[in-house]
Amino acid sequence: MGRHRYIGALDQGTTSSRFILFDHGGRIVAGHQLEHRQIYPKPGWVEHDPLEIWQRCCDVIRATLQKSGVVADELVSIGVTNQRETVVCWNPKTGKPFYNAIVWQDMRTSDYIEALAADGGYDRFRLKTGLPLAAYFSGSKMKWMLDTIPGLRKAAAKGEAVFGTIDTYIIWQLTGGPGRGILVTDVTNASRTFLMNITELCWDQELLDLFSIPRNMLPEIRSSVAATAYGVTDGGGPLGGCLPISGILGDQQAALFGQACFERGSSKNTYGTGCFLLLHTGEEIVHSHHGLLTTVACRIGKQPATYALEGSVAVAGLLVQWVRDKLGLIKESGEIRELASRVKDNGGVYIVPAFSGLFAPYWRTDARGIIAGLTGYVDSGHIARAVIESTAFQTKDICDAMEKDSGLTFSELKVDGGAVVDELLMQFQADLLSIPVIRPEVTETTALGAAYAAGLSVGFWSGLSELKGHWREEKRWIASMGTDEREKQLRFWYKAVERTKGWLD
Repeated sequence: MGRHRYIGALDQGTTSSRFILFDHGGRIVAGHQLEHRQIYPKPGWVEHDPLEIWQRCCDVIRATLQKSGVVADELVSIGVTNQRETVVCWNPKTGKPFYNAIVWQDMRTSDYIEALAADGGYDRFRLKTGLPLAAYFSGSKMKWMLDTIPGLRKAAAKGEAVFGTIDTYIIWQLTGGPGRGILVTDVTNASRTFLMNITELCWDQELLDLFSIPRNMLPEIRSSVAATAYGVTDGGGPLGGCLPISGILGDQQAALFGQACFERGSSKNTYGTGCFLLLHTGEEIVHSHHGLLTTVACRIGKQPATYALEGSVAVAGLLVQWVRDKLGLIKESGEIRELASRVKDNGGVYIVPAFSGLFAPYWRTDARGIIAGLTGYVDSGHIARAVIESTAFQTKDICDAMEKDSGLTFSELKVDGGAVVDELLMQFQADLLSIPVIRPEVTETTALGAAYAAGLSVGFWSGLSELKGHWREEKRWIASMGTDEREKQLRFWYKAVERTKGWLD
């Protein structure tokens, strides 16, 4: 390989951007991370400044190279992974954004989505998209921009306005920007726009017409592991010139790939502000009847695409933040574990954090959060323990829904994300699922997945079997809870969930 010894991964997330260098063994060589602003113009609206994000990306790349002593021509290729559903609109001739990026959390199109669902229901396009109608996905955000920003449709007609999810925008910048940058996305990100047919892997004209989005505004859809590199970096950027960009994966699919979950039945759960659990279903598209999403897991070169079922826990680490910021029980998030470890169990307390209703698999917008089972015996340690256990209970609900939808049975669960340092949570998760819960050595699985995709494309790694060989277990938790105790815990959890329903009239 000569001097070319590293793969770079640019991980552009919801709150920060990071660049990580990996060696041939899939180990981290160096990395750097910087946050960007969260912009809230109105209640329910969330935006990012695309130019600030691009600047942060440049800064983290330069800082990583400087920190490591690696020079750009020692890199073989780079991969990109990104916050999904967030969309940017800009002028490809000047690079000027027409508006801030509208973030995946943004709910400004909710009324429009409700009106669409009134004619045919929320699942009317599920067979095409794998998704229910929701403000979460990119298509309605694009429509809002076209309907709201003066002159945008005219600019689009002249080739002076394009849309892209964050991967598209970053790669356009890296490959030269104004007048030179390429416009590409991959199947995983395109599958979250509500505009791609997940069977045919192409933009769907019926859906483009539904949202009144011109086809010429959208990027080319490519494989996640490029058959040939999407393009090369431009000499004026932070990586110098002629470095291939050859891997793209949306963040949760990247984590699945980084965890070496390549086969049907393999799964991972990412524990963060919320949780994202993905179950690989191979080349089979499994449509959910239990409120889950069907999404593209990956496409390698010219091979058939693979798919996954995805379920999300809306409030996981967010509940810990709420206890810290609103209740004042702790000063730092990490203190929740110390507080919970003072007691041997939850003291009969169950917390269902339905702050904005119940999400998968219940889908009840009339529900609100509840702390159930309070007695005079309960103290702050029991509350802290119930907070931690809530994430495991919600994950169990998602796993049960996935098994019903797919007919597959979980044999183990690979985990990553910030909360996997919580031994109590990991053990309780294993107890509830009655399967091993496994934490890898490299927990930066999102960046690793993007690196793997890029490296596979250019032959840095020989294939999936080699990547599986690089996956290394750091720790596993084995279920130790008896059947009777597990059933009792779940019975009280389900009772607590029932009490949340119908709170709003």
